[in-house]
Amino acid sequence: QVHLVESGGGLVQSGDSLRLSCAASGTTNCISALDWYRQAPGKRRELVARITSNGELHYADSVKGHATISRDSAGTTFYLEIHSLKPEDTANYYCHAAMYWGPTTPGPWCINIAPDFWGQGTQVTVSS
Repeated sequence: QVHLVESGGGLVQSGDSLRLSCAASGTTNCISALDWYRQAPGKRRELVARITSNGELHYADSVKGHATISRDSAGTTFYLEIHSLKPEDTANYYCHAAMYWGPTTPGPWCINIAPDFWGQGTQVTVSS
């Protein structure tokens, strides 16, 4: 099992920066990739950024150039830094852990774990 808790959201003004945190606990060594998603009212949840276990980074076109995903050395805390925030960035931000499965699993400790886990979300509101 993996437990994810987001923090760092709040009310900010256009042009401000935020660093969102995702604290992971449990079998964190079974996380294949950590994603940040966001969902605004009335819209579908969308992938914002991803960091894989081998350090590969991916960003949605909507945030390229003003977002950075990272993790600490222990792999237990993940971050999403957003700068030059715009009202369009207003959303509930969620972290999501995609777990190893099948032949990619690093060991038996990752067997019989749910394929993914979600945090509860942290709200980011950007005013003009």
